[in-house]
Amino acid sequence: MIQFDEAVCRDLAIASRREWLETNGLGGYASSTICGMHTRRYHGLLVAATKPPVGRMVLLSKIEETLAIDGKSYELAVNRYPGVVHPQGNVYLKEFRLDPFPVFLYEIEGLQLEKAVFMVDGENTTVIQYHLRGNAPNCSLALCPLIAFRDYHSTTHENSALNPAIQSEAGNLRMDPYPQLPSLYLAHTDGELRGGGGWYRNFEYDWERERGLDYREDLFNPFTLVLDFSRNPRQALIASTEPHAIQTADALRTAEIARRTGILQGYGGETPFVQRLIQAASQFVVKRGDGHSVIAGYHWFGDWGRDTMIALPGLTLSSRSGGRPELARSILKAFAATVDHGMLPNRFPDAGEPPEYNSVDSTLWFFEAARAYLEGTGDLEFIRTSLYSVFKDIVAWHVRGTRYGIRMDDDGLLRAGEPGVQLTWMDAKIADWVVTPRQGKPVEIQALWHNALRVMQDLARHFGDAEAGTHYEEWANRAQASFAQTFWNSAEGCLYDVVDGDARDGAIRPNQILAVSLFHKMLTGDQAAAVVRTVERHLLTPFGLRTLSPSDPHYKGRYEGGPLSRDAAYHQGTVWPWLMGPFLTAYFEVNGNSAGTREQVRQWLSELSQYIQDEGAGQLPEVFDGDAPHRPGGCIAQAWTVAEILRVATR
Repeated sequence: MIQFDEAVCRDLAIASRREWLETNGLGGYASSTICGMHTRRYHGLLVAATKPPVGRMVLLSKIEETLAIDGKSYELAVNRYPGVVHPQGNVYLKEFRLDPFPVFLYEIEGLQLEKAVFMVDGENTTVIQYHLRGNAPNCSLALCPLIAFRDYHSTTHENSALNPAIQSEAGNLRMDPYPQLPSLYLAHTDGELRGGGGWYRNFEYDWERERGLDYREDLFNPFTLVLDFSRNPRQALIASTEPHAIQTADALRTAEIARRTGILQGYGGETPFVQRLIQAASQFVVKRGDGHSVIAGYHWFGDWGRDTMIALPGLTLSSRSGGRPELARSILKAFAATVDHGMLPNRFPDAGEPPEYNSVDSTLWFFEAARAYLEGTGDLEFIRTSLYSVFKDIVAWHVRGTRYGIRMDDDGLLRAGEPGVQLTWMDAKIADWVVTPRQGKPVEIQALWHNALRVMQDLARHFGDAEAGTHYEEWANRAQASFAQTFWNSAEGCLYDVVDGDARDGAIRPNQILAVSLFHKMLTGDQAAAVVRTVERHLLTPFGLRTLSPSDPHYKGRYEGGPLSRDAAYHQGTVWPWLMGPFLTAYFEVNGNSAGTREQVRQWLSELSQYIQDEGAGQLPEVFDGDAPHRPGGCIAQAWTVAEILRVATR
């Protein structure tokens, strides 16, 4: 259980930087800060995935709550408006905890009001339950829902197009403020319905201001609902895109607790850090059609091919009890059906449009994800029937050439790239400026290509495909021999980042670590050890690896400011914690699995362990600043961060 006391909850500067996250397995979510003040346009009590796992819309932004005791009112909400925070309900907030979902405990006039918020798995449904403890013969709670009904990347502003009408249907209040958008149903426990308050104007969102984006919003209050605690100390509200019977609230809670408890089965002997990682990992796997996918990050990423394949082993296979191989199988099969011209989709757009095929590494990570699945399950039959022919086609396309100049060169290495296109994971682009173009032969692409060929060599042997296996072995041998001659930077004791003809990029970046960390390695022995030492010396921080050495003149140590400033720093020094996974794997490879090595790894993970329990409130973020004190940035919850840390923490 993660818990914050009143000293944290009542300090707005601290509490507003700790964010909770609930997810529903469809791509939808509920999220805010532990004090209840929205600091992002992405915050909301019901952010529904209208085209699962994308098409996300903020329907119900928040609920303003006012507790009345013997005629005296106490406002529990917290909002930032221009020049003022009002009300300041966090002064009554005695405790916030994740138990297992967000629970707020308010203490007023000797009474305690507990509020629990959770989402229902597989539904665009959020349940809010209230429990009043103490003797209060004259006590009620007024609820003012504030609706947005907009794309989660946008903000709402007062307009005359909104339809304020409310329909009452069998214990549900139904709202349809705009045509062609989902209905919002609010089921409640026999409350007194009063008229609406109209528009609440000029909410300000601190993080959006900091990120240089639109940070003001107006929200509409369609009605006030008054719940009488004198009649029943337990009250509830169910917000959903479909009607519910309020009597099911307790059953939904019981089912959710059981589901989340089940996630931890097989981890009883693990550390609290690992158990927390397991709970965090479960929030990223989502349904896509008849299969599954992985949300790359909350709040604003959808499912990406690269992120999914990197995260798959950690999210689904890292467990003493075998993990969730059925989910891994579903994800692999779903993505196999999307391969086109030998490429895996890089991104599925938010509005459900056709996928985008603009990545060179997503497809190569597909092979490693399948290899990890096979290693964890021994399920050769699934690989044979569902993946092998797809993999053969992918390799054939890469050998002869596919989109964006991706093809195997005469030296067996993989060339990729065209002007104005970003194909590797370092993919920041500002208008026509590709910040880290890396056109030619990026180092990690060679490691991934070689790994894929060795995987195919092994599979061909298993399946009696001798002729194909001979080709894969020949190409892999050629690539490995060329790599050693082409990429070694003897001056720095590491690998060049990109080779393009005679040009060699000597920037010290973390991409080279994959040549040591992947199952089928490009480097071994002294060179592998030298790479690990160089990466440790230049790039290692308590939260992950920097994307560029601080000694480089292009290094940017702070990920801050507007979109231009942030994108310019994204892969130019910013720390990515997911890279701790490959780094620690490589560290084990060159130093062995001794007690001393394991203790060093534990120490390197200690800051992330503390972060997930405190500032991260149960999750690990996308990035940190390259410079100390390494402030977090980007998404508050990132799939490959959690997955890679979980993978190495359970090795």
